[in-house]
Amino acid sequence: MEFQKELIKLTQAFATKEEAIRYCGQQLFQAGHVNEAYIEAMVQRNDELSVYMGNFIAIPHGTDAAKKEVLSSAITIVQVPAGVNFGTEDDPKVATVLFGIAGLGDDHLEIIQKISIFCADVDNVVKLADASSADEVVALLNSVD
Repeated sequence: MEFQKELIKLTQAFATKEEAIRYCGQQLFQAGHVNEAYIEAMVQRNDELSVYMGNFIAIPHGTDAAKKEVLSSAITIVQVPAGVNFGTEDDPKVATVLFGIAGLGDDHLEIIQKISIFCADVDNVVKLADASSADEVVALLNSVD
């Protein structure tokens, strides 16, 4: 799957995890990849099971029931230098890179697998968090086969 540079957002900041998840959904919606209802399904999905994956990344995506709201597969990559807490005050789980995903069929599984392999090395996450251009983000992610 190709990464779309217009869906790569650098140096964003969010007060809450819900605001961050909604932002990811809004990017996918505005680019025409999902219906607006998918945004709520992304928030609902995190309420059911945290989308925080460890190593400073979160992968917001919709519920299984919301698959019908996906028009085409896409991923938005959002850099959050100051981080956003997906945990609690007592047990913070800070994400500095968000991968908002919409996948047709089983496309999302391939996307999540590629992200997981890349982000298993925390040094790669740091490189993504420090990237200064969409081109740099794409080059980093495409370095994984």
